[in-house]
Amino acid sequence: MAGSAASTNPPAIKSRIGAILRATSGNFLEQFDFFLFGFYAAAIGKAFFPSTNETASLLNTFGVFWLGALMRPVGAIVLGAYIDRIGRRQGLIVTLGIMAFGTVVIAFCPSYATIGIAAPVIVLIGRLLQGFSAGVELGGVSVYLAEIATPGNRGFYTSFQSASQQVAIFVASILGFILSEVMPADLVAAWGWRIPFFVGCLIIPLIFILRRTLEETPAFLAMRKHPTTREVFASALTNWRIVVLGMMIAILTTTTFYFVTVYTPTFGKTVLKLSTQDALLVTLLVAVSNFIWNPVGGALSDRIGRKPVLLAIAGLSLVTAYPALHWLVAAPTFGKLLAVEMMFSFYFGVYSGTMLGALVEIVPAHVRTTCFSLAFALAAALFGTFTPFASTWLIERTGDKAAPGFWLMFAALLGIIAASTVYRGGGTVPAYDAVPEPVAGR
Repeated sequence: MAGSAASTNPPAIKSRIGAILRATSGNFLEQFDFFLFGFYAAAIGKAFFPSTNETASLLNTFGVFWLGALMRPVGAIVLGAYIDRIGRRQGLIVTLGIMAFGTVVIAFCPSYATIGIAAPVIVLIGRLLQGFSAGVELGGVSVYLAEIATPGNRGFYTSFQSASQQVAIFVASILGFILSEVMPADLVAAWGWRIPFFVGCLIIPLIFILRRTLEETPAFLAMRKHPTTREVFASALTNWRIVVLGMMIAILTTTTFYFVTVYTPTFGKTVLKLSTQDALLVTLLVAVSNFIWNPVGGALSDRIGRKPVLLAIAGLSLVTAYPALHWLVAAPTFGKLLAVEMMFSFYFGVYSGTMLGALVEIVPAHVRTTCFSLAFALAAALFGTFTPFASTWLIERTGDKAAPGFWLMFAALLGIIAASTVYRGGGTVPAYDAVPEPVAGR
């Protein structure tokens, strides 16, 4: 019997590794494009939102970035209900198709100088499509990973949803670094910024192939009854309290992530006046750090529980965010920027790796994708993707280059309140496999 078990374990392990890679491939495309939009915000602003005021152009670009994110809650509800009704596999293929179309639209859209007001409108449509699909992409992948996880390792498995996004940041940073080395800055600003977007378009077919080979999760197949769309919506409304608390827990993840990835290149170049290469190199190293800390956080929370990890990281962020940025902006250098970003990367990775497992566990099983996606989409739309805009606005209004620290501290405070509420008393939440699902006639 022992020999038989030993012989079947390796294929099972390989199968799970392959499933993780196929499931998270779409996250790569989503974050690859999101990062590029943030890094080339200044060039995109000049191409599609020209203005005599550089800050106004940048705010318009980040405003469109945020408006696209406002579609996330809509996508979470509509596509989340679809995935909870039809299945994880088919839903993830649909979301990838919508996301891919939005990416192609932005990559090939002519500039404002060529087609006038139609240019920003087209870019906005592309962002709305991306936001709509992204609203359920993270939730769908996290739920898929949780449902194929081995017992006692759900935090570790779900952490690879976020870890996969760091690979996208890493690849995008390398492309941007190479581009800045081989092309003059004026050419990059004029049209060279489109090249990484074209690369993203070229890898879309490969990601489709990977997604189509996904198998449905045993947990979904084992459900006695799959809810109708109306039942999904009704259940999500009934569970609005846990959705709001889940959103509050996720806010620190989204704000910190968009600060250390999407906003850091702009922060380094336009606020700290460091070189493009310095800003890109820091972002590249942050991506590596994020990739390492995510599974560490997930595994740690599997061992000691979600609550202590969430509270510890949120508490550290609350007391160190502004002081760290104040120290950085007082005399900006590459080394200081790297040190501060590494600190935030540690916070993000460990917290995110824990948060994903926690959020999957606290939402009802039969509407898991919808409620998870809605909670995270609200956090991303109202806070996370708003971070570049909020940071730019805070600096402009206060004159304090460290002002984004207040935004991060606010996110940490909300996380502490929500985690303390969800895990009050004995610090337990409804068991993952014990949440009831609807049955016929109920």
